[in-house]
Amino acid sequence: MKLAPIFDPDARRPSPKPVQVDLRRIFLGGTTAWLLSLGVCAIMLWCGVDAMKPLIVCASGVGVGVLLLIWEHFNRWDYRRLAQ
Repeated sequence: MKLAPIFDPDARRPSPKPVQVDLRRIFLGGTTAWLLSLGVCAIMLWCGVDAMKPLIVCASGVGVGVLLLIWEHFNRWDYRRLAQ
């Protein structure tokens, strides 16, 4: 019966273990994408296209990416410190 785990918690299968993910690579990839788009917007602005709002959005994306990389660095440091 598919509803058995809802009514009887003992009928549930064990939860899978969480997957270890390297957040540094993910955040670095996203930050790189924002940095490339920032460069494209800067070139468009230099060519005379009104791209100031997209430029601000891309700069914000780079800023958030850098903050996430800093957060990941300290989070990884705490994780390694607590594992010992």
